[in-house]
Amino acid sequence: MFVFTFKWNKKVALLIIAIAVLILCAVIFSIASGGKSAGEGSGTAVKTNADRVKYLENRGWHVAENPVEEKNVVIPKEFSKVYETYNKLQLEQGFDLSKYGGLEATIYTYTVENYSGYAGNVVADLYVLNYRVIGGDVHSLAVDGFMHGLSKR
Repeated sequence: MFVFTFKWNKKVALLIIAIAVLILCAVIFSIASGGKSAGEGSGTAVKTNADRVKYLENRGWHVAENPVEEKNVVIPKEFSKVYETYNKLQLEQGFDLSKYGGLEATIYTYTVENYSGYAGNVVADLYVLNYRVIGGDVHSLAVDGFMHGLSKR
């Protein structure tokens, strides 16, 4: 049998309190971020181009094999009216870009090849952060066009 003893003093008490505070902060942060680390995203994992294409196909879209554009964007910490409106669309789909303010995401743009009822060009954008879909939309390239969520209507 082993017996462990120590002398209780202010240093030991402060150390124990500091450790307890760190553990409490970690638990609170984990709960607030849905159990995921910052920037991990809540969407589906898409590590490759094939994964992204499959993700869009699972939502009803046949897209070109490769993206027509791939660009990095920093999601603003404070949203303008435009971003607020766009984030409403994201919230309707179960995403929330406001959680990623200040972080850099990649937008992959794919040509949609099976959009019915519209003769113009249509693309699908996927916002990806740390190999997870954190948002996206399907929209026309016309000035007076349309935009809606990722799932085919």
